[in-house]
Amino acid sequence: MATAGNDSFIAEGMTPPQRILFPPEKICMVWQQRQSAGAGLRNVGNTCFLNAVLQCLTYTPPLANYLLSREHSQACRQQGFCMMCIMEAHVNKVLHSVSAILPLAVLRVFFPSCRRQLLTSCFLVIGEHFQLGREEDAHDFLCCTVNAMQRACLSASNDLDISSQPTTIVHQIFGGFLRSRVICFSCKAISDSYEAFLDVPLDIKAASSLTAALEDFVTPEHLDGENCFQCSKCEKNVAATKRFTVHCAPKVLTVCLKRFDCFTAGKISKVCTLLVCSFLFKKQIS
Repeated sequence: MATAGNDSFIAEGMTPPQRILFPPEKICMVWQQRQSAGAGLRNVGNTCFLNAVLQCLTYTPPLANYLLSREHSQACRQQGFCMMCIMEAHVNKVLHSVSAILPLAVLRVFFPSCRRQLLTSCFLVIGEHFQLGREEDAHDFLCCTVNAMQRACLSASNDLDISSQPTTIVHQIFGGFLRSRVICFSCKAISDSYEAFLDVPLDIKAASSLTAALEDFVTPEHLDGENCFQCSKCEKNVAATKRFTVHCAPKVLTVCLKRFDCFTAGKISKVCTLLVCSFLFKKQIS
């Protein structure tokens, strides 16, 4: 889903980056060229999870605009495997084709059995746990793909400081920053820490809507007893509250609905209905 996003790389309390890897003003949130619906993707034995993710990425305007420009491949000096080059070729093929295609370039990355003899030994495999023919998790595949794209954007830059890594085009589109704030009950001291993220995991067991799930995510947590907080100002373990908030919102927010029980590792058996209409564009609803 598209969000307002934060065009800056620095907010209060955060360390500014030493380098900007991609100019934020070049990111366009709407299609720069009118695009009709491209080709569909053929299923190769339970690869619907892969096809669904690829189609979502293909029709994410800021990412598609960049990949259609072929700007990455023209400047890429990476030897062998590059996920950005693969996605660039895939998006251009899909949006310039009419009949359904087989996403072979992507399949070969994740499924060794799809590789041809001509692939060299330097070919880097991501998501080695995926098996062709087996039902896999779409969110797992999305994470592997986006993380590989992020690594590809960082590959040409050496000795980057941590604060500069989120300035890639991938992180500027999909990434944001969470703030964890702990408040000591005794001295009221505030302790903030920040963490980059590419998606937000949401518990849906008690939520009736996406809004409610997001509100649960930012609900303060009470720290006490065995889970108490070590306050640097009080110099002792104390009761406190801890709260996560989205400090810098991504331009395109990815949420992961936690469908598995953390205790049993099985899927949630009860039916969960989430209202998401308020997060969709009017054209998507109609």
